[in-house]
Amino acid sequence: METMTMLRVAALLFVIAAAGGLLMAGIRLAGNRNPPIWLAYGHGLLAGAGLTLLIYPAATVGIPQRALIALLLLLAAAAGGSALNLLYHWQQQTLPKPLMYGHMLLAVAGLATLVTAVV
Repeated sequence: METMTMLRVAALLFVIAAAGGLLMAGIRLAGNRNPPIWLAYGHGLLAGAGLTLLIYPAATVGIPQRALIALLLLLAAAAGGSALNLLYHWQQQTLPKPLMYGHMLLAVAGLATLVTAVV
C-alpha cells in the first residue's frame, strides 16, 4: 500500500475514533459516570489501528515531517488514553476531567496536524 494511502486511511480511522471520543466525553460530562467499556475499547481499537498505519510507513519508508509531528502528538494522546483506561476506567473510578481534557487536546492537535499533512 502506498504511504499517502496509509496516512489517509489512518486519518479516517482517527476521525471515526474522535466521534466515539466525543460521545464518551459527552457521557462523562453529562453526569458523574463513565462511558460504557465497549465504547472505550472500540475507540481505542480504532485509534490503535490508525497509529499502526502511521508507525509502519514512518519506520520503513518515511513520512512527511508534518505527519511525523502528528504521530508524536497521537502517541502522547494514546499514552493519556491508556492511563485513563488502566488507572480509572478499569478500576471503575470516575475519569478525571483534567486528564480527559489533556487527552482530547493532544488527540485533536494530532488529528488536525495529520489532516493537514494528507490534504
